Amino acid sequence: MSYAIKTPPQHGDWADFLDVWRAADQIEVFESAWNMDHFYPLTPPMEGRILESWTMLAAMAQATNRIRIGCMVNGMHFRHPAVTANMAVTLDHISGGRFDLGLGAGWFEPEAEAYGIPLGSIRERCDRFDEGVEVIDSLLTRETTDFSGEYYELVGARCEPKAVQSPRPPIVIGGKGRRRILRTTARWADQWDMTFPESPEAWSELNEVLIGHCTDLGRDPTEIKRSIHMSWPVDADPAELAVGAQPFLAAGVDQVIFSMRGPYRASLLEPLAAELAKY
Repeated sequence: MSYAIKTPPQHGDWADFLDVWRAADQIEVFESAWNMDHFYPLTPPMEGRILESWTMLAAMAQATNRIRIGCMVNGMHFRHPAVTANMAVTLDHISGGRFDLGLGAGWFEPEAEAYGIPLGSIRERCDRFDEGVEVIDSLLTRETTDFSGEYYELVGARCEPKAVQSPRPPIVIGGKGRRRILRTTARWADQWDMTFPESPEAWSELNEVLIGHCTDLGRDPTEIKRSIHMSWPVDADPAELAVGAQPFLAAGVDQVIFSMRGPYRASLLEPLAAELAKY
């Protein structure tokens, strides 16, 4: 089991995010640190500030030395998968092989509508996601990629250099879709994340769906790391947060990601780490 922190880059200042990540890098209890990939805040005020995820990660890769870094998760509709693959390789090199590639099908309509970025129906999102993950995996692992799909066409496409990590950076897929997203997870992912599960029982039920897809595809389900998000309000009791994580770990979750709600204070990390270290 392991623990991680997340700073959604909304309603905060760069200096505060930087302080939190640097603090996490010095606390061995925390295995990784994450941000999120959105252009509008997900919590009010919707007109509030938010920083872009990839450029933030590039800076954090240089500001940290130990902790793994990633975005939970990048929306497939925001970038062509070939662009995402090249960005992922670059971040993996900048971080010295500490990068995890989070991927998701996309869901937040307000930002897509405001920017004129096609999001599509749920079926279209899932179809595009299936194609995109396959394209990314191929570009990261093969010398050349040929692909012909409904959304993407690649001919003799190259992505060089390859990543520091072999065969590629771990792919982390976030989502709860039983029929499509979890099947894509079973096929390609090294980690599956479920945000804010209602209970260990609710998580276990979806986990069984994932295992079923793995069985159908001939994939060993133990190859896929499981993580969840837990909300971390600024006034939360660290002992209660630590206690709340334990039933999920007992149910089979491998990593609990504590998602900060702001204000973002580095001073909050040590008290939580001390409580987590008791288990």
